[in-house]
Amino acid sequence: MTKQERIKELVEILNKAGRAYYQESREIMSNFEYDALYDELVSLEQETGMVLANSPTINVGFEVLSELPKETHEKPMLSLDKTKEVDGLKSFLGDKEGLLSWKLDGLTIVLTYEDGKLVKAVTRGNGEIGEVVTNNAKTFKNIPLSVPYKGQLVLRGEAVIKYSDFERINEEIEDVDAKYKNPRNLCAGSVRQLSNKITAERNVNFFAFALVKADGVDFENSLEKQYKFLMEQGFQVVAYKRVDSENVQDKVLEYSKEIESFDVPSDGLVLIYDDIKYGESLGRTAKFPRNGIAFKWKDETAVTTLKEIEWSPSRTGLINPVAIFEPVELEGTTVSRASVHNISIVESLQLGIGDKIEVYKANMIIPQILENHTRSGKLIIPDTCPACGGQTEIRAVSEVKSLYCTNDKCVAKFIKKFTLFVSRDAMNIDGLSEETLDKFVGRGFIKEYADIYKLNRYEEEIVNMAGFGRKSYDNLIASVDKSRKVPIFKLIYSLGVPNIGVANAKVLCRSFGNDIDKVVNATEEELTAIDGVGEVMAKAYVAYFSDAYNMDALSNLLQEIQVEKPEEVPVDMDNAVAGKTFVITGSVNHFENRNQVKDVIEGLGGKVTGSVTAKTDYLINNDNMSTSSKNKKAKELGIPIITEEEFMDMANIER
Repeated sequence: MTKQERIKELVEILNKAGRAYYQESREIMSNFEYDALYDELVSLEQETGMVLANSPTINVGFEVLSELPKETHEKPMLSLDKTKEVDGLKSFLGDKEGLLSWKLDGLTIVLTYEDGKLVKAVTRGNGEIGEVVTNNAKTFKNIPLSVPYKGQLVLRGEAVIKYSDFERINEEIEDVDAKYKNPRNLCAGSVRQLSNKITAERNVNFFAFALVKADGVDFENSLEKQYKFLMEQGFQVVAYKRVDSENVQDKVLEYSKEIESFDVPSDGLVLIYDDIKYGESLGRTAKFPRNGIAFKWKDETAVTTLKEIEWSPSRTGLINPVAIFEPVELEGTTVSRASVHNISIVESLQLGIGDKIEVYKANMIIPQILENHTRSGKLIIPDTCPACGGQTEIRAVSEVKSLYCTNDKCVAKFIKKFTLFVSRDAMNIDGLSEETLDKFVGRGFIKEYADIYKLNRYEEEIVNMAGFGRKSYDNLIASVDKSRKVPIFKLIYSLGVPNIGVANAKVLCRSFGNDIDKVVNATEEELTAIDGVGEVMAKAYVAYFSDAYNMDALSNLLQEIQVEKPEEVPVDMDNAVAGKTFVITGSVNHFENRNQVKDVIEGLGGKVTGSVTAKTDYLINNDNMSTSSKNKKAKELGIPIITEEEFMDMANIER
């Protein structure tokens, strides 16, 4: 391939990656890979003198695609030139001083204030044309809607979603494959929503990094003075350090340590001259202003040996390849595994067990494979799912090939079922978080409920798993063994029978004398005769226990556990709670939680339901003035709303 042909190929690859990044808020290659290809393109263009009209070295970005209104920026928003060497920062500074700050990884926004009020917010877009997101920006958590300065104020900053919020949002998404890949993608999607209600829920933060316009204010030719002015207006300015060529190396080192616990996504640093006029006098290239430079972390890499590929099934049937390699030290931590994401990447790296691979931490955080030095290409793609043994197939979606399990009843698709089974109100097994269950199911340790009680078969593998160890394993097995004796109502609740909560399970079991055979074989007629059980619930209940798959799983489970009948304590029905129906909402102060209140009510012969109806006798809520739906409904129906203390007086419980 000639140099000219390689230039054309690189332009096509980089533009495709840029289009995915700017238009679709997704990434098809890592920053490390993009930078390496970009640097190669720059070198070839300089060497040959050939620069294509659509080269990313002269085009800032891509035109955004959405229904949001567009607006042209008053001043073009250019990218910064970059370096991966501290010497490059020293050379840039010369005898000048500068401000070294985080290069935040989010979505750049331009804010405009008129007469002290926020009137406009526009995304960076392609650098010249952005999208108007004013209503969404007004929901950012730390943005001032009004400022003391009454002239026209224009500034730029980065909208970001912190790692802690990113993890919280992802935890609320049940579908593994629907989870967001990184905070930047989530932020971009959140800011560009057509409904600012969604933006508000995402906890977007804004960090100012550049003042564009504030007429009539003397900043004494200092960028730092501009930053302090913005702080006085109520903006959170990106954290910075004042540097010169003598101390810039030490400051970079300080940042490299801080990033390990930094909650805001960052993919490097930015250095800008403090002397504003000097920076402006340097002008700009077609793509870069010359008053600043970006520092990209020079990723620490290590060569290691690929030991295995762990094929991890998910709830949608997607089977994700994870590389397991000989442990290496990177950025101060021990790393032994990295996601390979899909079959396309497996093929591009030509992976094979025993290959020498080079690994790094993207942005010093996420382990990735940089290169495969052996490229044996001998990896065998499994034709059966490790979780259920069903057939697998490779499917191509948007030119990306991935492995899928074709079995509709693949156990990996029912992680939530196991999560409920081990929960506190069910079998109460500590040490089996949803993440751990994902791993155990993915490795084939758990295929049905009974397998949880046979985890000791995989003692060595579990002890050596990432995040585990001897102590964690021993604690898990002790918790599993402790759960072998279980009250019958907890067992029934743990099975995830449709519409059967803890309270319903107690009522049903009590109605059939806590006899497991009668409970399991109940008919629709018997069930609907029980107060509170309707036809829909009865049909779903009978259907569950009529399913051979469910009954086999229960039968195998009963061989591992001992079902206990709860001790029947005679209820003195001569009390104020007996025969009454309660709904509990809000927080409690005198009880451990609302479930404990429920236990007390049921122990006194009362009943607890989840919604307020005409049959409800009391709503327990410590906040009588709350505007919650339950309070509103109770007031509409004339149902008394009592506090926790009032309930305790009713139940004759000492405070």
